[in-house]
Amino acid sequence: MRLSLLIIVLVSALSASAAEVKLEKGDHICLIGNELGERMQHHNYWESLLHQSFPQHELTVRNLCFPGDEPMDRIRSKNFGDPDSHLTHSKASVVMMFFGFNESFAGEEGLAEFTDQMTQLVNETKAKDYSGNGAPKIILVSPIAFEKTGDKNLPDGSQHNPRLEMYTAALADVAKQTEVGFVDLFHPSQKLFESHDERLTLNGSHLNEKGYQALAPAFVSAMGGSDAAEIKPELKAEVDDKNFHWWHRYRAVNGFSIYGDRGLAGQDGTRTYNNRDVMERERAILDQMTANRDARIWAIAQGRSVPAEVDDSNTLPFINVTTNVGGADDVNKKRGKLGSLDYHTAAEQQKMFELADGLQIELFASEEQFPELANPVSLQFDNKGRLWVSTMASYPHWQPKSKLDDKLLILEDVDNDGKADECKVFAGGLHQPTGFELGKGGAFIAQQPDILFAQDLDGDDAADTVIRKLAGFCSADSHHGISAFEWGPGGNLYFEEGTFKYSQVESPYGLNRLHEAGIWQYHPVTERFGVHVSVAFSNPWGHVFDRWGQNFIGDASPGFSYWAAPISGKIQYPMKHPGGSQHRRVANLETSGGTAGGDPKFALPTLYPKRTRPLGGCAMISSRHFPDEWQGNFLVTNCIGDRAVLNHKITEDGSGFVGVEVEKIVEGKDGNFRPVDLQIAPDGSLYVVDWHNALIGHLQHNLRDPSRDHSHGRIWRITHKTRPLVEPAKIAGEPIPALLDLLKLPEDRTRYRVRRELAERDPAEVVAAVNQWTKNLDPSDADYEHHLTEALWVCQTHHAIQTELLDQVLNAKDHRARAAATRVVSFWADDLDSPIELLTPRINDEHPRVRLEAVRALSFLSGDEAAELALEVLNHDVDDALQYTLEETLRQLEQ
Repeated sequence: MRLSLLIIVLVSALSASAAEVKLEKGDHICLIGNELGERMQHHNYWESLLHQSFPQHELTVRNLCFPGDEPMDRIRSKNFGDPDSHLTHSKASVVMMFFGFNESFAGEEGLAEFTDQMTQLVNETKAKDYSGNGAPKIILVSPIAFEKTGDKNLPDGSQHNPRLEMYTAALADVAKQTEVGFVDLFHPSQKLFESHDERLTLNGSHLNEKGYQALAPAFVSAMGGSDAAEIKPELKAEVDDKNFHWWHRYRAVNGFSIYGDRGLAGQDGTRTYNNRDVMERERAILDQMTANRDARIWAIAQGRSVPAEVDDSNTLPFINVTTNVGGADDVNKKRGKLGSLDYHTAAEQQKMFELADGLQIELFASEEQFPELANPVSLQFDNKGRLWVSTMASYPHWQPKSKLDDKLLILEDVDNDGKADECKVFAGGLHQPTGFELGKGGAFIAQQPDILFAQDLDGDDAADTVIRKLAGFCSADSHHGISAFEWGPGGNLYFEEGTFKYSQVESPYGLNRLHEAGIWQYHPVTERFGVHVSVAFSNPWGHVFDRWGQNFIGDASPGFSYWAAPISGKIQYPMKHPGGSQHRRVANLETSGGTAGGDPKFALPTLYPKRTRPLGGCAMISSRHFPDEWQGNFLVTNCIGDRAVLNHKITEDGSGFVGVEVEKIVEGKDGNFRPVDLQIAPDGSLYVVDWHNALIGHLQHNLRDPSRDHSHGRIWRITHKTRPLVEPAKIAGEPIPALLDLLKLPEDRTRYRVRRELAERDPAEVVAAVNQWTKNLDPSDADYEHHLTEALWVCQTHHAIQTELLDQVLNAKDHRARAAATRVVSFWADDLDSPIELLTPRINDEHPRVRLEAVRALSFLSGDEAAELALEVLNHDVDDALQYTLEETLRQLEQ
């Protein structure tokens, strides 16, 4: 049946009446399904208007949605609980189902399966008794329409909306056939998009704050309530507060320690209370606090007054654990993991460092002068040269009834003496910001299960708006949470997740899933989102790109580091590339479906032999301030075994790289020195984040062990005694031609910040300036081809497909430039007329790394032609890394 005819037939189903669902007093309404429903608890217009419309009903609303959920495929971390268990816990008497958006990407071919699955789900749900009062009432909720945003880099909805309308009609038909309720949000949202001048979505597919506010009246009206647009502010404030507490109960961070395999604190099994005991008590308290707020919502909806403060005196007491620190039999002390509960001052600690010849270390900032600097975890320098640091005083987990106030700080050295003079709170009220990055006019901040985007709109260095930019990441473990934010040279933002995690992230281009560790990539211009690396790491906490765009990864728990190219080809969920410290376990998981790849005993080669563990942040020395022989060295922080910044010499080897450990940069003899992140500063010096805590890690101590420190934190600055510092480049606000000339500087992080600045400028102006700049470059310059590569990356950042420039770099003399351009082909594959024609010469390139990049790029194509071309690489010598990449590309192309 032709698509247009099918739409006409299916849309006619909308005229048929579904069963009427009447809400009754005391109903417990539970929402299940995808991101449309999930975001409603963060934009509480629908629920507030619902209570306002039914003030005497005293409704209880619990949001059980997860982004990416489909009728029969809802991935969760271990022991999270099946959907029925959570519906039973919430005593659901009304179940609202939000499906159809993610499934719609299957088009007409997937419609029958979707209809069958929804029919099965409805019939199974009708047979349940969650509330104890009989079968629940069911309401199917359609997807919204796709908004035509006017952004040329986003889809315009012309392909999305016909599919979404089909799936809306299919839901209506399922509702009719199964005699359940149905709410059509597709057509009301379509009318809203056409009638509003302001954007009502974040990316065309997901509503923003104004979108949820605008759609709420139509939604509530369809449920038999009021279509009034005015909502009592005091009522919405109470709903906000209720859903805050429910959110932290249902989407609890550290779920793997609450209900998963990390329930026990300590490894000797002698603790009276384990993590599961303590944290399940806190979830019970959150249930009680949520119910207390329900009562306040009902009172306000009925016009009654409530006290200014919530009375939570009826809740259970917390379980207060005793510490497992100290004594002759302290296991962690014997293993060298424990610091000292007697903390040294920063001045005392400074005397306890051992440094490589010629280096010196000074304190940049500490909790002694800036109490806000408690438990610092990640750092970045902005384009003005100021240091930003995220802090996690609530680590490892916010406790109910306490103030949630982790921070993102700005530390500024006003007089350029190498010491911070000012500390500003850019964003407070955060929870576990394990990583962040600056760019696109704001800050991307990890707050699992979300990535927030915070902006300062009035220039006072404090965030004025904070939105949930991306959602759907797993919250099973704060220690394994989203981290290691890094801009790729071509404008992708990368960030990492650890093992035990099961994430589902929706996008305008379809659903993305990742389980058991990997690296995500996100292009903020196109809103393209996906998996960059899917390997069974333990806890990746480091990621850095070298001068030519080759990237390297650090995996914290085992202390392994990897060259990323062979493991960053496309692989379809639930498949994973073989390797990583968790490969044997993951290869045997039912969730991997036997698709983890290869022999479970396979060991992915590391960048260098590991001597000690673990590692945190990664960096590469690229600074004229440090000796020439150190340039390109790979640095990692070690926060337990050596408490040091380890140093590795990296050299090219065949298609890839090998490393060897050389003299440490610094080692701390203070047991509380916990280096977790590091970065080359604008002046060429090296900054190190010191978490500074006697206790480290999740598994060794109870999450609520009273010896965990929540007040210390230090930033150290390492310089060379005799070599001059680098003159910091002026970046923020500089003219585009001046910024392009800064791309000629040798310091990687300077060029990194320049690219970040150019990413915020007008795309047309930047691309025009790039074209002029490349024409004026001197071909006899030794770095000419690197300058061209930088120009190509700037164009990639702005999603400006420049085929002539691409061709020029693909045919460069330097194999590193050719390899970089070949990777750009993999990112532009959907935008190029014939990517396979561009990759054919690269498969037969004289250098093995270019051939490897070409084989990797082919994994992003499809069909026999791509597979046949990949096999041509066997006409040349093939080393282990290239063989691995070929096998993985062929495995993907066979799907």
